[in-house]
Amino acid sequence: MSYYNDRDDYSKRRPHYFAIIVVALISALLGGVIAVALVPSIYGNKQPAPTNQVVLNGGTTTPIIKTEGVTNFPVAQIAKATGPAVVGIANFQSKGTLFGGGGLTEIGSGSGFIVDSQHGYIVTNNHVVEGAEKLVVSLADGRNINAKLVGADDRTDLAVVQIADTQGLTATQQGDSTKLQVGEPVVAIGNPGGQEFARSVTTGVVSATNRILDIPGEASFNLIQTDAAINPGNSGGPLVNYQGQVIGINSAKNQEAGFEGMGFAIPISDALPTIKQLIEKGYASHPGLNVQIDPRYTAEYASQRGWPAGAYVSKVTLGGPADRAGIIAGDVLTKLNNKEIKSSLELTHELFKYNPGDKVTVTIYRNNKTQDVSVTLTEIKPQ
Repeated sequence: MSYYNDRDDYSKRRPHYFAIIVVALISALLGGVIAVALVPSIYGNKQPAPTNQVVLNGGTTTPIIKTEGVTNFPVAQIAKATGPAVVGIANFQSKGTLFGGGGLTEIGSGSGFIVDSQHGYIVTNNHVVEGAEKLVVSLADGRNINAKLVGADDRTDLAVVQIADTQGLTATQQGDSTKLQVGEPVVAIGNPGGQEFARSVTTGVVSATNRILDIPGEASFNLIQTDAAINPGNSGGPLVNYQGQVIGINSAKNQEAGFEGMGFAIPISDALPTIKQLIEKGYASHPGLNVQIDPRYTAEYASQRGWPAGAYVSKVTLGGPADRAGIIAGDVLTKLNNKEIKSSLELTHELFKYNPGDKVTVTIYRNNKTQDVSVTLTEIKPQ
């Protein structure tokens, strides 16, 4: 089994630790090969930082749904309240134009939701907007408005776009995804298949929390698993609780034959720090070790050599935190603060729980011995 994402409809598939599972990111968009190195070159669409810090939920917001005593059609109330804050996002590129003709063509579409109606900020997935030369946002009132990319982050698969015409916009309410319970009812709203099925509403429950998928971007989070139907084009749309609050960003699903009702969403509480960075700075920075990891080092390869599973260091940045701590090329990083690491994506997942400047203990394997070293994490900025 293998994990693959919507970007791979136009490129190549990516491996996953499960033998033959197939998981697809659900926007049907173009993407590129994402390096598992901890210091890749990213964030190609940096925008100038705004002069004033933006507070999310500025302007008009959707009402909180009161479900106490409500016995009929709570989902209808949620759809009515939250639906107007959900948008479609079309990605136009010059690639794919017929017969070498000029102009742009729509290569895919996804979803998004308004987080600040006053400033026109909209959250979506990075893979929805990746490579776009033009972005068009479709609003619930029928307007199609050109949008600009404020910032995108492929390390977390998050992006923010902005529209200038804010007349009549309504923003979503953000919930607290840390309080989610397995079995709690949720609603997914988005544009599966594009504008033809705009603002489709599906319902289900939180099937599980703290799921980890071995695909770049989503590997940075403990994901929410839901059985609410999610289809291509839902990427970037909101997963909403029964109070009408956004608690997740729909990003992936299991498309293996024989499997149904396995969708995944980025928890909103985990996503908000990156979203705020994208709005305030135009990019997101993350904690790092300043090392490069060789993706060919798999658990199977390690087992054949009698080595432990982990993240194999292929290069160490001179003068960086790992270098100062004594980590060298050829080391295998097996634990971070005593949490086992079995791959480069697991290392990234654990690192993103910390902040630049934090001190962590890294366990390394070298010459058939293990040892612990203390590392002060640096800030990894886009290049």
